[in-house]
Amino acid sequence: MTIERKPAKPKKCRVATCRASFVPQRLGQAVCSPKCALATVEVQKAKEKKSLAMAGRRDIKVRKEALKSRADHAKEAQTVINRYVRLRDAHLGCISCNKPASWGGQWHCSHFRSVGAAAHLRLNLWNMNKSCSQCNAHLSGNIMVYRPRLVEKIGAEKVEWLECNQDLVRHEIPYLKRLKAVFTKKAKRLEARIQCNAA
Repeated sequence: MTIERKPAKPKKCRVATCRASFVPQRLGQAVCSPKCALATVEVQKAKEKKSLAMAGRRDIKVRKEALKSRADHAKEAQTVINRYVRLRDAHLGCISCNKPASWGGQWHCSHFRSVGAAAHLRLNLWNMNKSCSQCNAHLSGNIMVYRPRLVEKIGAEKVEWLECNQDLVRHEIPYLKRLKAVFTKKAKRLEARIQCNAA
């Protein structure tokens, strides 16, 4: 008694540039010819090379991250939160001189109590507001008019709390990393919402 083998079904060549139909001669054959087999080897080598390069870049990134000081992490967190504050207040004018939101100059994130005078409040959102570059950079925040407008915005009780707060706070690296991650997401969401409303 002889067992008849079923004829092999035609397959398509795995090589993207070929994709020819062929009948496999061996089990697991995925390409139609030796030329295509060599092409898959080249593709595999290229993938491995790319994977090694990416692993090298990741390794460099990890090592750079490990070398960062607490001050570096604080600076990065500050940059991200500053961006968030500018987006949060995008519809508002300058907190000090009340330049309209449509003003074409550069916008800053201004601290009511400066980072130098109150480093513990540098990341406090009540203490951070959108300001024009002229008030923030050239008039040191223009505090004389900043305060009454901040009272209007957040209330006298919160402003007094900012003025009286002398807590000793040391922002540790894990906290600064978490803060950066959270406010990066918040800023992206706000940016998307602003673009959606503008469209």
